Amino acid sequence: MGPENRGQSPISSRFDERNLPQRKSGSDPDFLHRLCVAPMMDWTDRHCRYFLRQVSSSAFLYTEMITTGALLHGNVERHLAFNTEEHPVAAQLGGSEPEDLAKCAKLVEQYGYDEVNLNIGCPSERVQRGAFGACLMAEPELVTDCVRAMKESVKIPVTVKHRIGLNATEDFAFMENFVRTVSEAGCRTFIVHARNAVLKGLSPKENRELPPLRYEYVYRLKRDFPALEIVVNGGISSRPSIEQHLLQVDGVMLGRAAYHDPWVLSDPGNERRKVVMAMYAYAKKILSKETRLRHVARHMLGLFHGHRRARLWRRMLSDAARLSQNDPALLLEALEAVESTSSKETQDERRTQAQPIQVS
Repeated sequence: MGPENRGQSPISSRFDERNLPQRKSGSDPDFLHRLCVAPMMDWTDRHCRYFLRQVSSSAFLYTEMITTGALLHGNVERHLAFNTEEHPVAAQLGGSEPEDLAKCAKLVEQYGYDEVNLNIGCPSERVQRGAFGACLMAEPELVTDCVRAMKESVKIPVTVKHRIGLNATEDFAFMENFVRTVSEAGCRTFIVHARNAVLKGLSPKENRELPPLRYEYVYRLKRDFPALEIVVNGGISSRPSIEQHLLQVDGVMLGRAAYHDPWVLSDPGNERRKVVMAMYAYAKKILSKETRLRHVARHMLGLFHGHRRARLWRRMLSDAARLSQNDPALLLEALEAVESTSSKETQDERRTQAQPIQVS
């Protein structure tokens, strides 16, 4: 067994849709979100998405949340430019003004994205000050107006990502009413983070961890709305859990688990060496005074998660002195170090196993 397979953690099993549960009875074959990677601020930029695409050829990828103000008054190219290799890929928007969201959805479509997603799940106070994100779950009619305006301006799908509820109130009827109302505007896909959003008193990190997970709410939502595509998100990190969720809903979205251990997404037959070589070629092409190797390498730190030389890999790709040289050859050197060390250890292990036991 070579270094590609030795020492993998339980969540590093290769993801093969052929081995997943069959689609739920009655599910539309056009539902495309079987496996997704969540939009994550400061993480899922274009370099991260390019890297994840080398790991998985089919996972649906999402941009970081982009506010309508950033697109209408900022550098559109900087926010929306992406690599064609990233498909399928969606842009997530944050906003609450229907007219502004419609304009931004049009920009997203013009740039070639496969989908535009509306953020109704972020609980941060900064986002609340902008009057969008999770707080909009309390205003389903406004969200409906936003979705309708977006759908009227584009031909690509408009989807919504939201929570199961707000603050301490756990009420399925609240979420059910939200989904029913918004679906009347033509939204067909709902990505549900199976936790409440606590709007005061918790940080974004605490909001991802402290409110209890209520997967049963998401399952019930699918039973109540069989014609809608329901994707579950929140606390999912292993292949067995992915398979279990797909028995109940149409798709699964992974967040930080996919970032820290991207190999959980990997195609059958894929190899880490192949991914590193692709990223080396990518880095050679895009590095400049503005785009530094560290911008690419930081997303690759988890590639060898579970491997016995994962620490060596991370250390080499975090070496500030080497990164400052902006030389993509560092990726190849780190790969060689991991592989050569693993090969030597395998030989040492075999020699140790072959030595006869000395009996005095």
